[in-house]
Amino acid sequence: MKRLSPWLLSMMTLGYLFLYGPILSLVVYSFNDSRLVTVWGGVSTKWYGSLAENEKLLSAAWLSLKIAAASATGAILLGTLSAIALVRFGRFRGRFVFSAMTAAPLVMPEVITGLSMLLLFVSLQQVVGWPDGRSALTIAIAHITFATAYVTIVVRARLSQMDLSLEEAALDLGARPLRVFMTITLPLIAPSLIAGWLLAFTLSLDDLVIASFVSGPGSSTLPMVVFSSVRLGLTPEINALATILLVTVAVCVIFAGRALRQRDQK
Repeated sequence: MKRLSPWLLSMMTLGYLFLYGPILSLVVYSFNDSRLVTVWGGVSTKWYGSLAENEKLLSAAWLSLKIAAASATGAILLGTLSAIALVRFGRFRGRFVFSAMTAAPLVMPEVITGLSMLLLFVSLQQVVGWPDGRSALTIAIAHITFATAYVTIVVRARLSQMDLSLEEAALDLGARPLRVFMTITLPLIAPSLIAGWLLAFTLSLDDLVIASFVSGPGSSTLPMVVFSSVRLGLTPEINALATILLVTVAVCVIFAGRALRQRDQK
């Protein structure tokens, strides 16, 4: 086994410190007794108790989770259908335009996407009376719009690598296309569906720019509340909330890693 050179090891250490040092300091300062986030005043857990009483932060976090779950589910449905159309139906008329429109949100600036979605909702409200103002629904629709592109790429890559002979054999044995999809195709692409759902969920939960354009009164997401807190002055409650989210994600990753190792050992 080759050993890393001291220079390479030092560069890796500096790189990881640069990436994860700020996150570690955020966790440490969540236990800070001082109200100032940059001044250490001793160890205390009072900000976790204060967070439990902060209705604004908790409601924004819960709203963000609901929007992210709804957006990820909608993106999975549309992204899977788009991937199937692009992989299974060959060169149909309008395929290039459809593929370009599907991938457009990947390269389009979020400011342009948010502004275009806002203009769309305003125009729809003037013409058909829907939606009635901006709300969590308009945020979810906007998030589905750009998350679908990411899901399409993930699912499309998996479908392109599938062995079509399995589906063809099932069709030759008399199975209907829907049954073939539910019993053969869907289980085979399930890992990509899970990956796409998690990716769409993360993108929606993290979004600030697009949500700022299409949100309305009473529909502020967690990134919007945190961003407004940055301008008015951060409190250690934000650090406490970020630490809880970080620990939750770390626990989920650990359990997922163990589950994968157990599956590989079988």
